[in-house]
Amino acid sequence: MDLKNKVAIITGANGGIGSAIAKKLDENGCRLILTARDTADLKHLQKQLNNTVQIIEMDVSSNTSVENAFKQILEKNPTVDILINVAGVMPLTYLKNLHLEEWLNTIEVNVKGILRTLHGALPSMKSQKSGHIVNIASVDGKELYEGGAIYGASKAAIIALSKAMRMELSPEFNIKVTSIEPGTVNTDLREDITDKELLDDKDYGGDEPMLNPEDIARAVIFALSEPDHVNINEILIKPTGKS
Repeated sequence: MDLKNKVAIITGANGGIGSAIAKKLDENGCRLILTARDTADLKHLQKQLNNTVQIIEMDVSSNTSVENAFKQILEKNPTVDILINVAGVMPLTYLKNLHLEEWLNTIEVNVKGILRTLHGALPSMKSQKSGHIVNIASVDGKELYEGGAIYGASKAAIIALSKAMRMELSPEFNIKVTSIEPGTVNTDLREDITDKELLDDKDYGGDEPMLNPEDIARAVIFALSEPDHVNINEILIKPTGKS
């Protein structure tokens, strides 16, 4: 499918994966709407892009922020063709260490954030009877480990939600839904971790095999570029060297 002039919203566009996706979509001629809680980095990213770019402040953990953002988006764009949910947090913690606020915020951002953006984009996609929603999940939603209980649960929820969205939205409204499930990606997401015991136990340095944000961006382009009758349901991506 030709992506030229398609209107694409990216949440968390100021991060490594979000920025990489924005650049790939720009190469393919999309009209981009870049969103994040802090728009300073988005303005820097905008200078690197060639096509139409709209910058919108959006905190996916806030109903009001998301509602206001979509009002601004729909004032300038009669349709929304693509929604890419990248915004997320990863404050890994051991359950025994009782980081309740971090646990709740993980669900607030990673799961409820997608529900909020779905609520904002769905009316347009229903009206035009087309659209593509890409949810960035994680291999951690399928392969749990000590310290990753809440983060893994949030990503498992995204994978399940994506499947349910396909069941309900694809037959009636021709809306495609793809779940991208990366392994370890070379981003700053681990900087969210505050659990000192976990940080002492885990070795996040050395020669750990990692993906680059651009690897995830290529997967997104692949899913979006398939013909209308093809829906890439899930893409699980791991670094070479990890089983």
